[in-house]
Amino acid sequence: MSKAKLKKLRVIPLGGLGEIGKNITALEYGDNIIVIDCGLGFPNDDMLGIDLVVPDVTYLQNNIQKVKGIVLTHGHEDHIGALPYVLKKLPVPVYGTRLTLGIILNKLEEHTFEVAPELNCVSAGDKIKLGVFEIEFIRVNHSIADSVCLAIKTPVGMVVHSGDFKIDATPVDGEMIDLTRLGEIGRAGVKLLMCESTNVEREGYTHSERRVGESFEKYFEEYKQKRIIISTFSSNVHRVQQVIDLAVRYGRKVAVTGRSMINVIGAAKELDYMNVPDGTLIDIADIKRYPPSKIVIVSTGSQGEPMSALYRMAFNMHDKVDVSTEDVVIISASAIPGNEKLVGNIINELYKKGVTVLSDSVAEVHVSGHACREELKIFHALTKPEYFMPVHGEARHLHVHKELAEHMGMPASNIFVGDIGKVLEIDAKGAYFSGTVPAGIVLVDGYGVGDVGNVVLRDRKILSSDGMITIVAVIDPAYSEIVTGPEVISRGFVYAKESEALIDSIKTIARDTIEICFDRGNDWSQMKFKIKDEVAKFVNQQTKRKPMIVPIIMEI
Repeated sequence: MSKAKLKKLRVIPLGGLGEIGKNITALEYGDNIIVIDCGLGFPNDDMLGIDLVVPDVTYLQNNIQKVKGIVLTHGHEDHIGALPYVLKKLPVPVYGTRLTLGIILNKLEEHTFEVAPELNCVSAGDKIKLGVFEIEFIRVNHSIADSVCLAIKTPVGMVVHSGDFKIDATPVDGEMIDLTRLGEIGRAGVKLLMCESTNVEREGYTHSERRVGESFEKYFEEYKQKRIIISTFSSNVHRVQQVIDLAVRYGRKVAVTGRSMINVIGAAKELDYMNVPDGTLIDIADIKRYPPSKIVIVSTGSQGEPMSALYRMAFNMHDKVDVSTEDVVIISASAIPGNEKLVGNIINELYKKGVTVLSDSVAEVHVSGHACREELKIFHALTKPEYFMPVHGEARHLHVHKELAEHMGMPASNIFVGDIGKVLEIDAKGAYFSGTVPAGIVLVDGYGVGDVGNVVLRDRKILSSDGMITIVAVIDPAYSEIVTGPEVISRGFVYAKESEALIDSIKTIARDTIEICFDRGNDWSQMKFKIKDEVAKFVNQQTKRKPMIVPIIMEI
């Protein structure tokens, strides 16, 4: 048997399993690695102060000589958002469709690189060869234009990666998912299907994007005398196009607010993915020149993000837009799990101002971009895979998708519900899990990437819940005496002026501890530890709290 036949295809998920977002998977065969997508995630409630979460690509860095490139399915943040951070560590070619690359270019301009990123444009129907892998890009429908799934020819057989998709028979751009090609690939034989699981719990089919346009038209007709503000995902070019078409029909001007919305619409216009008649778009600063009935505002903030355009409008912080009873706000998105409270806060503020609010919970102003159960069944039936790995979902989504595949007749032994870093190997003997690779998360805080870890997060949690006590003293070790202090500074623990007895007790304990340490000949570091320990015991006994205690001992 030749050496090549002994090699195995290794499927290495580095994100997107057991979570929503941060989608990234590597395929490895011998000295060849390709990476599918490179997305970011959003911080959990306990990740205090963290802006973004990106995947840990240590394994790819350690094998950089093998990495042939990154191939992208579409331009959503959870699939491309980590690229600016990853390309700094992994300067490899990137392949994506025109709109996807247009959005990426805007993101990359905000960063500096030692090696200029290499972006390669592909179209649905194209095939490229990266090492031993041949990748075909197949058109799918999703909530962003230019989305594709991937058919990857490998030495062990065909791997199909669905990307994010739905089956829309009446798409806004007239380009339906290429079911014919998927069927052809299925008849030729698919070794492994990796299929998204986001909407696997929903029965039936996902509605067409055109249904949202029909709802918008109804509200344009109903609220002719009011200003209409529509907040949606900036990447949903087709939805914004429908808004612009309706604005033109009803004689309204369109103003755009929110940096990501401005960037994406700019890229879509430049690449001819949007048709905007001359004179339709106006600067947000010019809206006061028109009556409310002649204006539509397209805004970011549909997820309630603090400091997004809609958030600033709701909380009187927007420098150009003041909302009132003359406004109708349409929130054309469903809240991502975990964002429900943020969206609710904005809706409550808008109601307090007398604004009419139409959201997904009370009006048909949003449809998903993800396949429901019947569409997932069609994808499975067309591709007829030998093995199946559900991807893009929390644990429950992955397991429900496994049950769906079993219901369609696939043996349970051929279905692999994975974890981040857990390697699936496929060879002539079959498919099986085999070991793990380094994987996890890297936290982005401002300009810092990876410099905030578990210890810092733990400290932030303590500070946020119990506050901090700083004890400052100046000592003279030569004479074993306290020169000044100790002084006690409280932040977020108690208000010093109202807790003088407690503060005085802490001072006394600190002073006594320093003097005991002098008697025992303890050094500076031991002294700090003893002060921290004694004060912590006392404070916990008195208040049942555990503030952070920071002794600062200075020597003269």
